Amino acid sequence: MRVILVITLTLWSGAAAALTLDLPAAAEVTERVVETRRIALPAGPWDDGAQPERAAEGRVTRSAWRVPGQTAPQDLVAPLRTQLRKAGFRTVYDCANSECGGYDFRFALDLLPAPAMFVDLGSFRYLLAEGPDDALVSILTSRGQGAGYVHVTEVGAGESEALVTSSMSRATDAIPVWEELRADGRAVLDDLVFAPGAVALDEGQYRSLRALAEGLEADPQARIALVGHTDTEGGLDSNLALSERRAQAVRQRLIETYGVAPARIEARGVAYLAPRAGNDTSEGRAANRRVEAVLTD
Repeated sequence: MRVILVITLTLWSGAAAALTLDLPAAAEVTERVVETRRIALPAGPWDDGAQPERAAEGRVTRSAWRVPGQTAPQDLVAPLRTQLRKAGFRTVYDCANSECGGYDFRFALDLLPAPAMFVDLGSFRYLLAEGPDDALVSILTSRGQGAGYVHVTEVGAGESEALVTSSMSRATDAIPVWEELRADGRAVLDDLVFAPGAVALDEGQYRSLRALAEGLEADPQARIALVGHTDTEGGLDSNLALSERRAQAVRQRLIETYGVAPARIEARGVAYLAPRAGNDTSEGRAANRRVEAVLTD
């Protein structure tokens, strides 16, 4: 079965144009964000502190896709480049790795963060293409955590509908956390938000916590542990304390806001002792800073 990425661009002239891109069959969307704002897309290599850009304003959709397996970035972008060309798009800029500008180029990109999107600084491809009436599509392909990753940014006019849909889409906030916990024994609560260096969970309703509360209510015998994780910045003792205090903050939110019985949740911290990514990049460190739920009974 193909995975189909449908891009519906409302162009500056007001006319709508649909663009369908085929992705590898195993691809799944990890996150999608739709906003109306200004964005600047790299249109040339980073050189001596300068970055050529194409700026646009309107409905901006950023989506990230994970393709299981060690898929080479050039193999991921090649068919998408061909499909864009056949759809009437022209290439504005196309580069790989250091020829793009390496580290500086990558961090000039406006990408969704890990774990939705991973970027290997030594192995990525970037493509910016322009379609009819100045419609813009940028694609970044890379790899990490045993998979290939595709990040697509599309820009349409301000009042267009959401730009990307897929027959096999699975957004991060729609992942059935309780089902994942039951199937795998653990689930990462990726929608939780902590301020940098803070231990208090930001205010707001979290889909993952509601799913845990509903799952525990439906299964009165179940018990869970909340496990906090950090990156390697700082010492072990301080990170152990930070990771446990964040797990405790999540436990308290489940008790106070979602009505879960305290005896059914424990909280622990393991600092940086169980990473899910390398700590040598900002993406990897971000992926490692997390709270997981573990099924204990």
